[in-house]
Amino acid sequence: MKGKTVVARPGLPALFLIGCCLLLAAGSAGAETIPLPNVSLSIGGGPPDSPAKTATVIQLLFILTVLSLAPAILLMVTSFTRVVVVLSLLRHALGTQQVPPNQIVIGMALFLTFFIMTPVWQKVNQEALQPYYNEEISGDEAMSRASGPIKSFMLKQTREKDLALFVQIAREKRPNKPEDISLRVLVPAFMISELKTAFQIGFMIYLPFIVIDMVIASILLSMGMMMLPPIMLSLPFKLLLFVLVDGWHLIVGSLVQSFH
Repeated sequence: MKGKTVVARPGLPALFLIGCCLLLAAGSAGAETIPLPNVSLSIGGGPPDSPAKTATVIQLLFILTVLSLAPAILLMVTSFTRVVVVLSLLRHALGTQQVPPNQIVIGMALFLTFFIMTPVWQKVNQEALQPYYNEEISGDEAMSRASGPIKSFMLKQTREKDLALFVQIAREKRPNKPEDISLRVLVPAFMISELKTAFQIGFMIYLPFIVIDMVIASILLSMGMMMLPPIMLSLPFKLLLFVLVDGWHLIVGSLVQSFH
């Protein structure tokens, strides 16, 4: 029609491009106005080449190394190995595959380890850590005192045959008393002793469940139902037996008492 002016409206692509330009402009303006803080890490205490500063750096490196090796130390010198192996064997004996999950098994093993090792940690704290924090003893003496309760715990669970094996392999002299045994010999001997004990406990756990599997398999074979997996019928009976005898109470109680 005549006398009317037609105003062209931008389409959706044009509006999208305009909006993106505005957002980029606002972001660049905000980035320019917000300064980033400077982060620096420095160690004081003397000139650059002073012995005090060098000792501090070495201590920090030692602490970081110990923290990185903490999981391995937990596995090697505590009751964790026996507990987690027995719980894993129990799960396989039941035939529940991934029930309970690995996270629950490892978490239970960790907390049982904390419970079992609490008296040892209390001795280490009283005899080594507290005197060291109070500046009554040196760092070397604190390490020596801290290794005493840990050695005593490991020696109670280690077999003489395993100790003799690693003493012979290391070509060390026969120790006159238990305190003379070095950790490089005691730790691997303790590990294989713990594995042997865990497998012995696992074998005793397997026996009743194997009997149930054999009985179910024999019944299915006599009925001619060879295509039906026996595990499908034996699993409910295993769980029923485990619940009736209060299996978790028996297993956990036996595990904890085996360290006393």
